[in-house]
Order: sequence, then C-alpha cells, then structure tokens
Amino acid sequence: MTIVAHLIGGKTDAPAGSRTADIVNPATGDVAGQVALASRATVEEAIAAAEAAFPAWRATPPAKRARVMYRFKQLLEENADRICALITAEHGKVLDDAFGELTRGIENVEYACGVPELLKGEFSKNVGPAIDSWSEFQPLGVVAGITPFNFPAMVPLWMYPIAIACGNTFVLKPSERDPSSALYIAQLALEAGLPPGVLNVVNGDKEAVDTLLTDPRVQGVSFVGSTPIAEYVYSTASTHGKRVQALGGAKNHAIVMPDADLDNAVSALMGAAYGSCGERCMAISVVVAVGDEVADRLKDKLSAALRDLKVGAGTSAGCEMGPLVTRAHYEKVKAYVDQGVAEGAELVVDGRGLVVPGHENGNFLGGCLFDRVTPDMTIYREEIFGPVLCLVRVKSMQEGMDLIDAHEYGNGTCLFTRDGEAARYFSDMIKVGMVGINVPLPVPVAYHSFGGWKRSLFGDLSAYGPDGVRFYTRRKTVTQRWPTGGVREGAQFAFPSMK
Repeated sequence: MTIVAHLIGGKTDAPAGSRTADIVNPATGDVAGQVALASRATVEEAIAAAEAAFPAWRATPPAKRARVMYRFKQLLEENADRICALITAEHGKVLDDAFGELTRGIENVEYACGVPELLKGEFSKNVGPAIDSWSEFQPLGVVAGITPFNFPAMVPLWMYPIAIACGNTFVLKPSERDPSSALYIAQLALEAGLPPGVLNVVNGDKEAVDTLLTDPRVQGVSFVGSTPIAEYVYSTASTHGKRVQALGGAKNHAIVMPDADLDNAVSALMGAAYGSCGERCMAISVVVAVGDEVADRLKDKLSAALRDLKVGAGTSAGCEMGPLVTRAHYEKVKAYVDQGVAEGAELVVDGRGLVVPGHENGNFLGGCLFDRVTPDMTIYREEIFGPVLCLVRVKSMQEGMDLIDAHEYGNGTCLFTRDGEAARYFSDMIKVGMVGINVPLPVPVAYHSFGGWKRSLFGDLSAYGPDGVRFYTRRKTVTQRWPTGGVREGAQFAFPSMK
C-alpha cells in the first residue's frame, strides 16, 4: 500500500517502523493509502535540515528567491490537474472547488514574487549631523506551519511562499487526513529551485505538532484550524518564546435586508453555505433575515434550491457538493442536526437520509436548513463545519448586528442590501475582521491579509499579504555616523537628540 512520506533535506522518506494512519477516500469509505506519522526525532531532523539551510538561503539575494517563486508558480499551473485530483481523492471536495482552492494559493505565490519590493526598508539621510538611519526587514530563521484538512493546498501556500521568499526556512506539518497534495506541491517547489532543507514536510499528529511548538530552533509558528487547538498552539508556542499567528474557528452570519435582491442572495448563500460541504472557516452558517416576510421568502427559495443541489463524488460531472472528509466528522455533523431538532429548531430540509448510488459507504450528508433558530441553541453557538444553514429572524439590521457582535467568533460576515447608507454603517461598525457587502465569502486577495477578530484569531498579525511579510520578518533599525574632517566630539551625558 502506498505510504505518503516526509520531505526532509530534499529527500522523500518514511523511516522504517514509522507509525502510520490510513488515508480514506471519503466518497467510498475505502482505504486508499497510508501516511507516515513523524516521531519527535523525525521532526527534529527536519528542523535541523532547515537550520542548516538557513544561512545560505538568508544570504541569497531577494531577487534570486523571487525567481524561484516565478518558476514555482509556473509548475503549479502546469500540474494543476494532478494537484486537484489529489485534493478531491483525499478531501472529497468537487474538482471545480479544488481548482478554485489551488488558484487562490497560486495568487499568494504571485505575491511572494514581489519580495524584492516588499522587503525594501526605509532610509533617512542626515537625521543628525552626518548621521544616517535606515530600517531593514530580516528573516526570523526556521519557521513552521501547521495546516488543516479543509484546504490542503491553499493554506500551506498562504504560509511558506512568503516565508521562504523573505529568507526563512520552513517546516510544514499538513493534515494527516489529506497529505498527498501538500507533499507533491512541496516537491514542485524543490523542482523550481529551492535548495534542499529550505522547505521540509513532516506528516504527523500531536507528537509532531508539540515538537514544532516547543523546539527552541523554531522561531515562529503559523496555524490554521479549530479554536480550541488554536488556543493551545498559541499558548504553548508563545510560552516557548515563539512568534505565533493562530487562526481559529468561525460562525459567519449573513444579514439579508428587505431591499436585497433575494434571488441573488439565495444563489450566493447556496455556494457560501454548502460549497465544500460547509467545511470552510469562511462558510456562511447563519442567515439573519430582517423581518418575517424576508425570512419566509428566503426559507422557500433556499428549500427549492436545496432540492436541486447535486450531491455526489467530487469527480462526478455536474456535482456541486461532495462528501464530508471522514466518517467521524460525518457523525459529528449529523449529531448537530439531531441536537437542533431536539432543541426545537424547525428542520425545513433534512439531509440526513441521503444515499448516493454506488457510494453507499461514503460520508455523504445532504444540505440541511433550519428555521427559527435562536441564539441559545447549540447549532447557533457552535461551529458545525458541515452543510447546515441556520435561519434566524430579527426585526432590524441593528438587532442582527447585535447578535453578530455578541458571538464569540468574529471571522467573516456579509450584508445583502441595495442601501449604500446601510452598507457603509454595517461595514464600519460590525465587530468582525472580514466583511462583505453582497459578497458572501469576503476572503481577501493575496495582497491584502486574512484574519478575523475575537476568538477567530490569536496573535497580532493576520495571514499572508502585508501582515505575512511582517510576521516572517523582524525590523532592524541602524543609525550610522562617519565623522568627517578628523573631528571628534567629547562625551555627551544628556539623552541623545537630533538638534
């Protein structure tokens, strides 16, 4: 059986006797392969390889690092079909969604290609008599990324292209549930010209994670995943003196105003709530209808759209939603639906009985829609991470905003309206990190930065974009003077100032 191995120091290997975990095709339930789980010693070997590669890579001119990124981008585009097939086989998302994920990842590689400009510091001549001062951005050293199952290609590409372009070396720990695309993409990065050890991949579980969080040679850690694990990563790594950015969970709301184009809103909500089977930290999981008339119309239109939703294997022609990633996750999401019914929400569309012919052992759950959900219900409070949309009724936009502001998460939100005044007020006042107006998935482009508020982000800097550059570098300011004419000043005991 195929074993997905590690990439350490430019070599792909799975040490003899390694622990392994099954890789299961979510559409069939069949074991498709195994992944080697790294021991502490294996992770330490990867860190050592990164540490050894750092001095030479740090000294490589930014323009040469950028040329590697240009070649890497080209290889990603040339091998897109294979990458997306790996994503679909192990995660289950439909091929179109896999291509969308990869495209967004490639955009971050494009941004990293501009690193010579991004690393330009600031210079001031004659801040004092014959004194010049400048700042520069230097790499941290060895940095690590721990990435989730839901975007096995995109999220790693949020991290290491900009980290490496800035002069760092990197150790990636992808999800053990769908590791093949991350490993293959890293191999393409080496083919593009990365020296051995600059990028390393270790597959594993908590043992691998804890090693990265505590090893003193690792200077920074990036994480994307659930909030409980994000809190653990942040507290553990920061306690060990590391710079940390940890992106956690979400409960994203969409407010629909009475003046909104409801047909457009429903089309957008279908993709935002049920795309990728709801396994997105930016998925809309709560639609907030302003007024009962809007709520009733939304319920009818969403119900009709759900009846036409095409669910099946991700490789099937015309398929719009695939299976959940694992049987355990399927059971967890199904239990949330059971809980919603038990707590009194109205289950308008029930996807629990879905069977996909020919894939009876797959992890398929049809799209579910609840109405009359209240803030005290579990399905409202907690992140479900599945194809479940909750409809909440409010009397005004302000009441809806108060609900959003009161929630523990503040990742993403959106407003559907034709009213510019309402849109401006909403975007200005809502306590959420990423806001859309008639855009249900307001994921920032690569030259901005991605990050929520409240318990959706731990750390001071968001992912990729300008914040990514600042996270993977540290500022150094140099003040320099070369006395002219042989003049030497006497000692000065007052605090220096530039008079």
